[in-house]
Amino acid sequence: MEARSNEHDERAERLRRLGLQDGDYYFSEEGYLVFTEQYHLRRGYCCQSGCRHCPYGFHDKKGKGKAG
Repeated sequence: MEARSNEHDERAERLRRLGLQDGDYYFSEEGYLVFTEQYHLRRGYCCQSGCRHCPYGFHDKKGKGKAG
């Protein structure tokens, strides 16, 4: 169990070094890194990748929407 805790701590430290802050992301049940609306707003632009929490209105499945 301690190894799992160390792995989590190492992963969190790598994400902090990338400039991510608490609340910028979470991990899905499948283990994927998911960026939050907070992260997208702080970044300041739409990447047009169909992100789950895109605050700019871009929806990959519905077309471009109002990106940017």
